[in-house]
Amino acid sequence: MSSITTSALEAPARRSVEKTCDDLAFFVLGVVAVVAGLTFRDYGLGWDDYTHAEYADLLLRMYGSGFRDTGALSFANLYMYGGGFDMAAALLHKVIPLELFETRRLLGAIVGVIGLAVTWRLARRVGGPLAGLAALLLLALCPTFYGHMFMNPKDAPFAVAMVVLIMGLVRLIEEYPAPSPRTILIVGLGAGLSIGCRVLGGLALIYAVVGFIPLWIEEFRKQGPREATHRFAHVIYVLLPGLVLGYLVMGLIWPWSIMEPGHPLEAVTYFSHFFEKPWKEMFDGALVSVPDMPWSYLPTLFALQLPEVLLVLLTAAVITTFMTLSRTDVAAKRKSIMLMLTLAATLPLVIAMVKRPALYNGIRHFIFVIPPMAVLGGVAFARGMDWLGENRRAWQPAALAVFAFGLLLPLSEMIRLHPYQYTHFNHIAGTVRTADNFFMLDYWGLALKQASDGLREQLAERQEVPPQHRKWKVAVCGPQRPAQVALGPDFTIGWDSHAADFAMTLGEFYCKGLAAPVMVEIKRDDVVFARVYDIRGRSISSLLAIPAP
Repeated sequence: MSSITTSALEAPARRSVEKTCDDLAFFVLGVVAVVAGLTFRDYGLGWDDYTHAEYADLLLRMYGSGFRDTGALSFANLYMYGGGFDMAAALLHKVIPLELFETRRLLGAIVGVIGLAVTWRLARRVGGPLAGLAALLLLALCPTFYGHMFMNPKDAPFAVAMVVLIMGLVRLIEEYPAPSPRTILIVGLGAGLSIGCRVLGGLALIYAVVGFIPLWIEEFRKQGPREATHRFAHVIYVLLPGLVLGYLVMGLIWPWSIMEPGHPLEAVTYFSHFFEKPWKEMFDGALVSVPDMPWSYLPTLFALQLPEVLLVLLTAAVITTFMTLSRTDVAAKRKSIMLMLTLAATLPLVIAMVKRPALYNGIRHFIFVIPPMAVLGGVAFARGMDWLGENRRAWQPAALAVFAFGLLLPLSEMIRLHPYQYTHFNHIAGTVRTADNFFMLDYWGLALKQASDGLREQLAERQEVPPQHRKWKVAVCGPQRPAQVALGPDFTIGWDSHAADFAMTLGEFYCKGLAAPVMVEIKRDDVVFARVYDIRGRSISSLLAIPAP
């Protein structure tokens, strides 16, 4: 009778908490979608945007010609990447009244919001509604992920594809040995999209094999070797349609990968060695050649760029995961899920630390580990709140307040840095104000958009027109194509500063500060992101502060 009464009293409250968390999650997703929809035009082009747009045109031309025009299969080195995002942006551009690069920014925002939604559902599935809400907030207020989702045409879509695949693998563990058709579909779609974006998606196979070990050990112990093997073979068999679907999706968005069976392995070999002429980047206050970055590159940048609250919760989750592997009171499926999520969040970093490939552009190549990090952080927060509810209920409001404060720190920085959220450094690093002296910030060159807008506005206010019979000439230290797109057809872009009217420079170490009037200055948190100088009548030998590579 007592248990019935207790259940009757607790059930409505529990349902209320679950509904509140889910309602708040929908609200957060809605707010992010609205903010993204209002601000996506603020994000400039990166170094690769123009080339990716060309790749999309070649891919669509290939499909439109019935594979007679195969220029896409040898274009730069992009044929070794999938072009799904690029093709989708090009097709969307044909049906909505936006310019191409605005369309790319909008589609990036849409894909990012999808990634947030999948991360929420994954964390909710693993740790309950509170874990789902916490993971969603941790990812939405992670400036690195949020900033990249607008303008990174490879790494951000790849991160979303990987979290879709991880969702499928988690469902597979939960439903083992009889996965549902929906789970098979998600696994296949996630595998096709992730490997079709970057061949690095094959890492998920390691997550799965190692992550399933606790479950397989339990299977062999309880079912016996013969039955356990039979159940495993059955799972592989029922997964085949999903894997076929994944192969077709991979081929659709990365056609080069299926032209010959060995092409994916060829891509792995190609990307395992540095394939460009080496250059130097700023790391920890020193100029280091990108093939010679120390093993500490990634752990240092992750520790200094991720929000502090995410770092604390992630650390707690990883420690707890390994501690529970030896516990007999934790279900094998639970161990497998948490181990797989932990591998997804950490293994790529460990491999990079050991193998030491060429590393550059901060952590942009590794943002695919941030969604599983957020899931682990959300699960850790929910478990902590549950523990406090059972042992120290009076401390729950304080824990919630600390969590909220931890979220407000990156939120305030995101607002101050807009639209350069991806350059964020946390308060451990002293924010971008201190980090500017030790690390690269705007390595994508996004600030050239605001600098270009400012130059056009200045010239319009002064009612200045270019010299007769020619356009304004602008020498640019930074990515040339983004500046040309932002400035428009009335300007000529180049490196030559001798004959230029204006110089546009990024606030990075490789661009020289000029002794000339400053027309436009783009700053965030007292850090100069870009400047435009009036160099008419001046002799400027070079815009580079260091020799070109």
